[in-house]
Amino acid sequence: MRTYLTSIACLLTALCVTSCADHQKIVPTPTLSISPFATGLVGPIGVGIDPTGRVFVSESGTGKNDSRIMLVAADGKTYPLVTGLPSVISPGGEPGGTDHLLYADGLLYALNNGFLYKINVAGFQPGNAPIAGAGVAKEDIATWVVNYNFVNDTGESHPYNMITGPDGDIYITDAAANAILRRSKTGQLSVMTEVPGFANPTPVGPPVVQSVPTGITYDGSKFLISTLLGFPFPSGKAILYQMDLTGKLTIQKQVFNPLVDVEVDGNGGALTLEYGTFGQMGWNANTGRLLRSNSTGDVMLFDKLNQPTDLKLYGNNTAYIVIYGDGTLQKVTF
Repeated sequence: MRTYLTSIACLLTALCVTSCADHQKIVPTPTLSISPFATGLVGPIGVGIDPTGRVFVSESGTGKNDSRIMLVAADGKTYPLVTGLPSVISPGGEPGGTDHLLYADGLLYALNNGFLYKINVAGFQPGNAPIAGAGVAKEDIATWVVNYNFVNDTGESHPYNMITGPDGDIYITDAAANAILRRSKTGQLSVMTEVPGFANPTPVGPPVVQSVPTGITYDGSKFLISTLLGFPFPSGKAILYQMDLTGKLTIQKQVFNPLVDVEVDGNGGALTLEYGTFGQMGWNANTGRLLRSNSTGDVMLFDKLNQPTDLKLYGNNTAYIVIYGDGTLQKVTF
């Protein structure tokens, strides 16, 4: 049974964006608000932002090789940037296409079905003909991972999210291998660490709950890694990890519902994005939350989010949240 398909794909059933120094501040205030920015998206998963503020959203598609990357204009109108990317139906019955995005080194990076795509978006303008996905340069990440000899080897790979580290290398969460990968500037891959599971605290499911790392960010001295967890997706048990530059993991907190992303808030805390809670009929609708977490506790900023999957900050008063369940990109102002 595939770890990724029993977690992320079941999840779907039921980019630091520009650099590791891009850590903006968000503080709960009476003016904190959220509203739809782009709608009608087809299975949106990730959002990326370039240095000029252009917003990109990935769509997983319908399983017919119709995954896309969309450019979202300032008025919220969407334009196809890359089309025809792989989108396949998993054994769980859900489409799997482009996951998360990262703008770095003048390129837009995208993770899709085990490959890292590298897209030159410099000259693209709204209304231009979209870039054909078949012609985009890509690197095979998953094959390298599957051939790697892990201590706890799942035999699987699903590169899911990524961040630029302090050295300019790209750090990738693999949600099937339960590992953090490192890609050097020249494209060489290595494993930073394996993310361990833990004893299942419920009477349902396997004896060990898989970690399923999802989001990753860098706060200036260490990485933060969010975990979704595998079945039975126990509430209040998802872990937010710290990872130092040698790959050593420590638990920062284990108090969350299944997590899909983490960002640094610039005030010594973290913004953690919960996908939702899992019930007898699968994932419960509208149970996602955005929290601000620090050493003194957790403050809920927004609840009733319908299967959120990504969070990105831009500037001093703006954030974007991808809502898979509603097919929207939400804009947060503060």
